[in-house]
Amino acid sequence: MDGPFHAGELAAQARAGVNPPGVTGIRPFMPDQHRAFFPLLPYLFIATVDEVGWPVATVLTGAPGFVSSPDATTLEVHALPRAGEPGAEFFRAGRPFGALGLDFATRRRNRANGLIEAADARGLRLKVLQSFGNCPQYIQTRAVETAPASPVPAEAVAIDAPDVVAQIAGADTFFVATVSGSAENGGVDISHRGGLPGFVKNMGGQLVVPDFRGNRFMNTLGNLVENPRAALLFVDFDTGDLLHLRGRVEIDWDPPPGQAWPEGVQRQWRFRPEAAWRRPAAVPLRWTFGDFSPVTLMTKAWNAAA
Repeated sequence: MDGPFHAGELAAQARAGVNPPGVTGIRPFMPDQHRAFFPLLPYLFIATVDEVGWPVATVLTGAPGFVSSPDATTLEVHALPRAGEPGAEFFRAGRPFGALGLDFATRRRNRANGLIEAADARGLRLKVLQSFGNCPQYIQTRAVETAPASPVPAEAVAIDAPDVVAQIAGADTFFVATVSGSAENGGVDISHRGGLPGFVKNMGGQLVVPDFRGNRFMNTLGNLVENPRAALLFVDFDTGDLLHLRGRVEIDWDPPPGQAWPEGVQRQWRFRPEAAWRRPAAVPLRWTFGDFSPVTLMTKAWNAAA
């Protein structure tokens, strides 16, 4: 690529009528502050693709230091997806990856995309092709502590099952993995979305998600322009339950005729689930809620809108 953005991202930026910052901070290597940041975390959100190109998202865990950076283009992760996680078998050498480090205590988050260079019983070695930071918007603070994880594997569930509906309705955070057609950045991305509980609206069998004001990179929507398939990951921070959803996305760039988007919303996307899995106490961590991001508190109009 001539610049840090692939064709889908450029098309999304043009369609949205936005220009990203002149200095994007998207680099083909990790700056020192990012290399020092990842080892502080006891969890890492990560994505890859399955055998037919669907994105797969999960969270890896370990004691702080389980992620390290021996050089500016490498992350070593001494963990693998736990047995029983949907798509665990696809985190192997040669696959693309997207990784998100997010410290809920400080609202810091950094992303890395690239290729899984090696995978064995000890974990993963990741070759970083793109590295960039994200702003602290829409991140709710939480304190984390260890807790037992259940060995019960994930099981397929109906999208309208009561536990599924309740987890989505109560969520103030979820993660979305998408795939581009570009190999230069690895092709896979995982990102964070946040809002007030109920900001993901379950309407007529599809989930409607607001696109609040952000960094104008259009990484997620740019991928969806090229490939509408997405994986959503919901974490129940109180119980450690994981909810995995797979489906296709349509982007509403403009509001319905004669209407306007609620304040703070720039567009919306609609996710139609095709498969769902739920795993109780999947994560050996629990988080205690702190406070909402100040910009999250400014999104009430979306929740109140029909």
